[in-house]
Amino acid sequence: MNLFIRHSPELIVSRIALAFVWIYQGIVPKLVCQSPIELGLLAHLGPAFGFLCSIMGYGEILFGLLLLFSPWRWPFLLNIAAMLGLLAFVSVTEPGLLTQPFNPVTLNAALIALSITAYSAMASDASRRLIMKKENQ
Repeated sequence: MNLFIRHSPELIVSRIALAFVWIYQGIVPKLVCQSPIELGLLAHLGPAFGFLCSIMGYGEILFGLLLLFSPWRWPFLLNIAAMLGLLAFVSVTEPGLLTQPFNPVTLNAALIALSITAYSAMASDASRRLIMKKENQ
């Protein structure tokens, strides 16, 4: 919990929002309900798509926890890369999803913006702590 005490509100809100989305997306459409849309997307990857859906669900939960608690900035860059890669995958395999309400374009754009905010806030927080440390010496 120390990660939350020493960071800016922008970083805390970004971390919580990113973690919530990844954990929710791992639990609800992949583990609890196995959404037909999710299964349809994964069917492009091979016959074991139901099992793959469950594995991805657990992976998404773990990634959400990493985004929430990680002391490093690289998970936010990985999130940006993942969002761009997933958007490309959906664009090729199921382009019709891009026109639906709350579609992958809008969701991924929001997650990329939150990742940029978190990455920048983490850098600013580190700089601020370094300056304060030097002033206290």
